[in-house]
Amino acid sequence: MKVIKRTKQNDIANVYIAVTDDGRMFEFVESTQPPLSVSEKWVLILSTLFGCPSDCQFCDAGGNYQGKLSYEQLMFQVNYLISSRFPDKLVKTKKFKIQFARMGDPAFNDAVLDVLEDLPELYSLPNFIPSLSTVAPNGTDGFFTRLLDLKKRLYKDTFQLQFSIHSTDEGQRDELIPIRKWDFSRIAGYGDQFFDASGKKITLNFALAKNSIFDPEVLLQYFDPEKFLIKITPINPTYKARAHGIESLILPDTRKYPQLEAIKDAGYQLILSIGEWEENKIGSNCGQYVNTLLRTDEGISDGYQYSIQEV
Repeated sequence: MKVIKRTKQNDIANVYIAVTDDGRMFEFVESTQPPLSVSEKWVLILSTLFGCPSDCQFCDAGGNYQGKLSYEQLMFQVNYLISSRFPDKLVKTKKFKIQFARMGDPAFNDAVLDVLEDLPELYSLPNFIPSLSTVAPNGTDGFFTRLLDLKKRLYKDTFQLQFSIHSTDEGQRDELIPIRKWDFSRIAGYGDQFFDASGKKITLNFALAKNSIFDPEVLLQYFDPEKFLIKITPINPTYKARAHGIESLILPDTRKYPQLEAIKDAGYQLILSIGEWEENKIGSNCGQYVNTLLRTDEGISDGYQYSIQEV
């Protein structure tokens, strides 16, 4: 297993592509938040699956699912990035986050839990925020039961859990995320158990398209604003989004949206997570560079524009 390619060096984010001994590829990302330096904030975004069975309509990781990354392959991503900047294993940054949110839904892979269990023993991580994003697939109850235990034992005040929802209409949500998954009631029930008043609120993420159905009053029926917050993100430019005609509601030159005011009026804490638009060209936001390496059709004008270099 080795890193074979990476995007052109950038102070915002870098994408790395690795290949296993049997020829399967996966990728991982390191990013900062300009104007912050790595010593102030550093984020690692890890893949957990080879492809993804969820096949969400605007995510290029879906399709061509080839299995789960092993514990060793998950740790390879962590070790590669940390050793490149902090070879003494002491991560000297004021805010250090590892997100299990790149290729694949982490709830399908129990090895993610083994990594979370071992990280505090393997590295000195004084300002560590573990983060996990999921659509809450059916059939993963064991994963979530163990995750709850890990959070309460090791990460009581620091764990950042995100459920990717994308629509308040269950029918539209099923179109966007075409797998069997927990309904709002079940997500809310788990969130009630997961939440701790001294820790972080649970995030409900909505990547809003122009045709998204979004009604905070529906959310209020299930999700307590004292325990859940709402994060709104753009639809990033991907091949999948283009194929399904999905256009982002959130645009770089616009900041006022009626939906955002409605969220605040409902009493929810709101995060408008736009980040650096340059990340779309880097391909570090949501799209997958592994996917672009395998394609021969027309590229995307506002995504995947950074050159890939041999390592």
